[in-house]
Amino acid sequence: MDRPLASARLAGGGRVDLPEMPVGSSAILALDAHPGDYVRGQLKVKAGRFDLDLIFADGRHLRRLASDAEGVATFQFMVPQTGLRLVATARAAGMASLEITMRLAPGQQTAPASSLMSPRMAALSAEIARGGTTQTFWEEVRQRGTPLVEPGGDGDVILTFLARGARTNVRLVGAPSGDHEWLQRLGDSDVWFESFRVPPDTRLSYKLAPDVPDLPGSRRERRMALLATAAADPLNHAPWPADAPDAYNQDSTLELPGAPVQPGLTPRNVPHGALSEVRIASRRLGNTRTITIYTPPGFDPKDPRNVLLIVFDARAYLTKVPTPTILDNLIAEGRLPPVVAVFVSEIDPPTRSRELPGNDAFADYMAGEVLPLVRSRTGANIPAVRTILAGSSYGGLAAATVALRHPDRFGNAIALSGSFWWHPDSAPADAPEHVAEQVATEPVRAVRFHLTAGLFEAAHEDTPGILETSRHLRDVLRAKGYDVSYLEYAGGHDYLVWRGALADALLALLPRL
Repeated sequence: MDRPLASARLAGGGRVDLPEMPVGSSAILALDAHPGDYVRGQLKVKAGRFDLDLIFADGRHLRRLASDAEGVATFQFMVPQTGLRLVATARAAGMASLEITMRLAPGQQTAPASSLMSPRMAALSAEIARGGTTQTFWEEVRQRGTPLVEPGGDGDVILTFLARGARTNVRLVGAPSGDHEWLQRLGDSDVWFESFRVPPDTRLSYKLAPDVPDLPGSRRERRMALLATAAADPLNHAPWPADAPDAYNQDSTLELPGAPVQPGLTPRNVPHGALSEVRIASRRLGNTRTITIYTPPGFDPKDPRNVLLIVFDARAYLTKVPTPTILDNLIAEGRLPPVVAVFVSEIDPPTRSRELPGNDAFADYMAGEVLPLVRSRTGANIPAVRTILAGSSYGGLAAATVALRHPDRFGNAIALSGSFWWHPDSAPADAPEHVAEQVATEPVRAVRFHLTAGLFEAAHEDTPGILETSRHLRDVLRAKGYDVSYLEYAGGHDYLVWRGALADALLALLPRL
């Protein structure tokens, strides 16, 4: 039976206590609201269970707001027309109350003014609101350089990235969020900006992509369109590399005062090692690539202290990461023993994506073709315990998987921001992290590990984070009894970070050999 309470009306802040209601009975309450209103409320069930429906004045059903509710059920809706009713129906005998906690007319449904993280941007916003211009601001920025750096409290720093005069949009490539972020426009001014709170030891590189075209195609194709305009920030005072052919082939950099020293990076007047190149045709892989070999100053192939370092992605680790310079300096300082370094080129991006992630044929190529070539070229037969595989991203993944497949050849693996989120297509859904699963389920191999990850490489959207998966692999390795060292950096997926991380890895790993 219905127990109508037609005289009761619910408005913003209103509340009605329903009497004790038997099973199947209903209470009908008129709603004091107008078309376009936003309404939020609560059904509080003291005893029993209740349904709550919204109906038109003529009794037609509009929507179910709560079903078989116990305790507190929160609801919200937009009002299409006047005369609506709320109907509370007892599924089990009991008592309840109905309260409208908010009702906003259309004119009240506006977001509050944005709270600007950056004090300087807040001051600029206020200045523009008073009728001021951005000219003085841009002159200040030109002199100081970008991004803006301001104290953030609790030891953090506020970074504000800026772009001037874009027509439609600006995207920040390499944001501290770990993603490519859209900058926002300050009102209708010529200022585009986005602020981030970061640790005081942050080091990063980035690009700005203004007026990114919105193309037809897949989500990935549309995302990759930013490469059409991405270039170094023209207001940044630290472009990298300084001798790039143009701004499109250059990054902008930021190194806060607390960023860690990167050992051996600066060229010095010390003895230099020798570089030589050799082409190697692979029977296993059916391709040919260049291998670059570095031998240290005064190299003696019979020296028992010799270490063999094999690095993937040769182009990057001979340029963006000046590995020969780092080795020259650290060997001269006596911080490293003599190191023979081998740089394995990637041929092209599709080949790299096919060969480096968990590829047994590539692992066998490294053990059965590259290693014998290096031994014959250098005359050094360096044991597995003093042989290191190293790489970043997919290269870090390869360092781990190749060493685990051939521990008798490669006794050490350095993974800088390794892609440990990767798994083969055949992996079960409950084992998405292939290397961690492999380590957990297989016998322990004679391999030492050094892993690193960036604090800005955390998970986002549906993509597992390098930070979380690296931490997980570290924990699994330690639980199995592996020798593992691990470092995190206030940075992202970034060669600017890895050029220091490689030196840190060698200094951490070699004393354990």
